[in-house]
Amino acid sequence: MPSQKRILLLADIGNTAIKFSLADTEKIFHSFSLPTRSQYSIDSLGIYLTQMLSIAQVTQIHHAALCSVVPELSSIFRDACFRYLKVKPAIFPTDFSISIHNAYKNPDEVGADRLMAAYAARMLYPDMASIIAVDYGTATTFDCIAHNDYLGGLICPGVLSSHNALAQGTAKLPHISLELEDDSPLIGQNTITSMSHGFIFGFVAMTEGLCERLKEQLPSPVCVIATGGFARDIARISTSIEHVHPDLILEGLRLASQPLITS
Repeated sequence: MPSQKRILLLADIGNTAIKFSLADTEKIFHSFSLPTRSQYSIDSLGIYLTQMLSIAQVTQIHHAALCSVVPELSSIFRDACFRYLKVKPAIFPTDFSISIHNAYKNPDEVGADRLMAAYAARMLYPDMASIIAVDYGTATTFDCIAHNDYLGGLICPGVLSSHNALAQGTAKLPHISLELEDDSPLIGQNTITSMSHGFIFGFVAMTEGLCERLKEQLPSPVCVIATGGFARDIARISTSIEHVHPDLILEGLRLASQPLITS
């Protein structure tokens, strides 16, 4: 990492995980994550951030930016940054805006994470008339962008939350790994194979079917990008996904924060 560059701390606080990244004007170069918990204090989060910087061999943060869907943790992160890193983070959408039009019927209903992901997708693929951004997070969301308009999308069950709900509700079904090496679904002859292939290929089929139907409503050409924890696993099998960006929201924060880094 070049020592002369100004460093930005990025944070994406979701319902399941808190993702942190360190970035400069060109790229994200370090990423860390924590489970989302309500028990974090200003000090516990601040100590984690200082340890993260030490591991990355970063001595100073020049700016910080946050996208969060957990309001109580937003204020804790803000105060931790101020107390331990001596920076005041810019929180989206309160402290800064992005150059994409929110065309949702009720704009205030759209989560900050979905808007930031849509912005990142548009910035990364400016030549595409339309983009479908699929986020495999706590929920699986399909967000549609046409030209510079965020149109809305679909909210479906998440891979991990669906698996946990099934495992908790059925005592005889085991917890399974959702990482597969197979390219086609097997006819399961044991419970683990039946569940793992059912989940992954079920979400692949959902992705391909919904993307095909959504493309019919969008200006061409349309590209499909995937983000979130299971993006690579789904994309390896799916014929619909063209690009994978595991940390699309953090990339959006980096791009939106360019004036902060260079000022």
